[in-house]
Amino acid sequence: MGVSTFEFTALDGRGRTKKGVEEGESAREVRDRLRELGLTPLTVQEIQKNVAHNQSSFLSPTRGVGRAALTLATRQLSTLLKAALPVEEALNTVSQQTDHKKLRVILLSVRARVLEGRSLAQALGDYPTLFTDLYRETVAAGESSGQLDSVLERLADYLEKAGKLKSGVGLALIYPAVVVAFSILVAGGLVTYVVPEITKVFDDFGQELPPLTRGLIALSDFLRHQGGVLLSGLVVAWVGTRLMMRREAVRRLWHGLLLRLPLAAPLVRGLNTARFARTLAILTGSGVPILEGLRITGRGVVNLPMRAAVVRAAERVREGGGLHQALAESRIFSPMVVHLIASGEASGNLANMLDRAAEAQEQEVETLIGVLTGMLEPLMVLVMGGMVLTIVVAILLPIFNLNQLIQ
Repeated sequence: MGVSTFEFTALDGRGRTKKGVEEGESAREVRDRLRELGLTPLTVQEIQKNVAHNQSSFLSPTRGVGRAALTLATRQLSTLLKAALPVEEALNTVSQQTDHKKLRVILLSVRARVLEGRSLAQALGDYPTLFTDLYRETVAAGESSGQLDSVLERLADYLEKAGKLKSGVGLALIYPAVVVAFSILVAGGLVTYVVPEITKVFDDFGQELPPLTRGLIALSDFLRHQGGVLLSGLVVAWVGTRLMMRREAVRRLWHGLLLRLPLAAPLVRGLNTARFARTLAILTGSGVPILEGLRITGRGVVNLPMRAAVVRAAERVREGGGLHQALAESRIFSPMVVHLIASGEASGNLANMLDRAAEAQEQEVETLIGVLTGMLEPLMVLVMGGMVLTIVVAILLPIFNLNQLIQ
């Protein structure tokens, strides 16, 4: 009987509950071991039995395992394998060193499968939401070539760079989002609660109010009486949009539009191109055949028109054509990337050229993000100031008109 991984709950001598993970051939063996340690087992459950059923559920065992934890574990595993440790010992050591409980459980489960005689890539297949096709195929290539330690090091570098690029985009969007949200809250509060109190005094003027003031009062009345309807409409619109975006045809139209928008197009194209080049570089550099690499890489390209271009490129390569020629025909990928790929195909060093293309695209995206952030910050301030100024002018205009009548 093979070794399995069990998650247990037990009571210590003081009646305190302890939870943890143990390996054993059966639940009885784990219970006996816990009793030897002075613990009273309450529950002992094998982890592997529910893996396949929980991958897509909210309670999936891989939920909550972030990219940073996976990157660190991958790098530690690479270091231990370079020190000539067997795979099962390296997995056990990494599981003991990690502070992430879920990742510890997953690593021990993978180790149990390796002890049963499965390859590391096959064992990782029990957790497809955490260990993607890219990860597993690269590990399989490393095992076949006997260079698993080097392949894992490249995987760690890939995960680190991909996480850095993604977090850079997210951080760049935080400030504009906060400013927009704050502007809407301030303007909404002024129009809904402050304006009605101030405009009450205009009722006794007996004169026609300026158009801007009348519009502000109408907007205030609408928000106070129909604000709930407006909010419900926005929620329904948001939910409806999310549901529509699940349809591939709708997503394809939206992604195609993004590739034509002046500011969004360079950013979307750069992010997807960098991911394409970086993913294909690590796959080809690890010994994965180019067609299989293009198949896996295509899945990782988020923009659907660009993904279709990768699929067409794979078909051209299957027919004997060059990758750079197929990508150039799509007119989506930048000429610099196409030229670097052409150089890599001609020199037989495609992986290195793809790495350079990815670095160039990532640098271009970072520069673009810096420019956009520099433009958006003052623009958001101007928009917020303009909204507040409009409200103030609408309130002051009737007062100015009254002063002129009195004079």
